[in-house]
Amino acid sequence: MTKVLAIGAYTEEEGAALAAAFECHPLAEEREIANLPHPLRAEITGVAYKGHQGFGAAEMAHLPNLRLVANYGVGYDSIDIEAASARGITVTNTPDVLNDDVADLAIALWLMQGREMEQASAWARSGRWAQEGEYRRNRKLSGARVGIVGLGRIGREIADRLAAFKCELHYHARSEKETPGWRYHADPVALAEAVDVLFIALVGGPATEGYVSKEVIAALGPRGVIINISRGSTIDEAAMLDALEAGELAGAGLDVFLNEPQIDPRFYALPNVVIQPHQGSGSVETRAAMARLQRDNLAAHLSGAALLTPVN
Repeated sequence: MTKVLAIGAYTEEEGAALAAAFECHPLAEEREIANLPHPLRAEITGVAYKGHQGFGAAEMAHLPNLRLVANYGVGYDSIDIEAASARGITVTNTPDVLNDDVADLAIALWLMQGREMEQASAWARSGRWAQEGEYRRNRKLSGARVGIVGLGRIGREIADRLAAFKCELHYHARSEKETPGWRYHADPVALAEAVDVLFIALVGGPATEGYVSKEVIAALGPRGVIINISRGSTIDEAAMLDALEAGELAGAGLDVFLNEPQIDPRFYALPNVVIQPHQGSGSVETRAAMARLQRDNLAAHLSGAALLTPVN
């Protein structure tokens, strides 16, 4: 058995699988690394990471022989990749296995927001349907002009689903992609001007912080809707809230927020915003696949085999 650290809130099943495969030392938080005995810290070459506080140079310095951080999740913005690379530490993630779930949730957010499904359900459950008649008219979604910011793995899955809704598809990415005729925009402001709904499917991290800026939000306009399944940091959240409250944006469907789970309470007062608790990949099957891919990367590292999904 080889010693690894498992950092974060693993489920009982995930923890048991890690313990069965490795001599595993669980830690609830990153800051606990410093409290481990030095001989144990020196034996650790791999970390199974499911933390959120951040794994940077300070944490890495406590583990002198660390060579792999296997991240649970496709987003790895809480890990300092530059610091890891400088120390010869490889970082892996768990891409692809969660694409369908996240794309499905993005479409669900769009449908819920546009068709006012939460409000309509409350209308029926309260007895108002029986007492007052049918619910008010809302918004047709099929055939909408839709833009996607970030046409990577998940963005592409979202686009494919939107195509089935007969949508007019536009996108923005670092470079033009091969598509079935979807329109490319080099500038996110130009993309927002061309569409009514904007799906955000960017990676997190400093390079995309505030990428959907106040100018992008203004360009989307008062009929515009934002759907975000990426990271809360990718949007100028204050500008989005201001626009929603002023009627300068029609609505939003959000699975991610700044400072989650302690999100800005202004969101709770907005009936035109659908809120989800960052559960894009949250099906039993997908979370099991993510945990398995994380373990497979650790096992490959410890056996000297090629890593499955390195990011640096």
